[in-house]
Amino acid sequence: MRFSGKVALVTGSAMGIGKEIASRLAKEGASVVLFDISDKVFETAEELKKLGAKVLAFKGDVTKKNDVEKAVVETVEKFGKIDILVNNAGIYPFKPFLEITEEDWDKVMNVNVKGAFYFTKAVAPIMVKNKYGRIINISSIAAIVGFPSLTHYCASKAALVGFTKALALELAPYNITVNAVAPGPIETPGTKSAGSTIESIVKAIPVGRMGLPSDVAAVVAFLASDEASFITGALIVVDGGYTAQ
Repeated sequence: MRFSGKVALVTGSAMGIGKEIASRLAKEGASVVLFDISDKVFETAEELKKLGAKVLAFKGDVTKKNDVEKAVVETVEKFGKIDILVNNAGIYPFKPFLEITEEDWDKVMNVNVKGAFYFTKAVAPIMVKNKYGRIINISSIAAIVGFPSLTHYCASKAALVGFTKALALELAPYNITVNAVAPGPIETPGTKSAGSTIESIVKAIPVGRMGLPSDVAAVVAFLASDEASFITGALIVVDGGYTAQ
């Protein structure tokens, strides 16, 4: 129970990778705060409560500053602090670059980058005051290698890596680590809809399988723990060897 007494806030945690991360942290003793734009966030909260976890759930939009600040304020009112922030919320609408509109670009950047900025901006002062914190941004191997029809997504995930490295330097004096995780193809409801594009990528993965949400959650849990107190500004790739080739 390495997170006993800790409070973790995970965005995009109604399903998929975010849900698995929240579940992993809860199973290891953390009080967990779920934030998602989907109503399913409340179903996930009930599932975790049945496991005996202390859970707070919010339906909100990471691109709306008021939603973010309200969730953070209410979390502190209930739990007194926030020790761990996982910026997981993200979208990846496949669309060829020549068809991407300014609205498409802005939506991806707002969810994937500005959402992380809003939550970190709201949570960081709490961590600075407490002289403790773990911030983990979920990037992607799309920050390292390009994928067709995902130009806006690749750009947003690369932005998160730069955000992580610079922020790590600023917050290090306060005993706050900031790291990023770059998953490869992971089995989620979203990736299944990608069809043949994902299938072709899987064939190129050295370990011969899609990643699981639990593969990502395990790395996040490590980075959120005191075992990783000397790791900050890092990008940990979880892709079965795809980018090692």
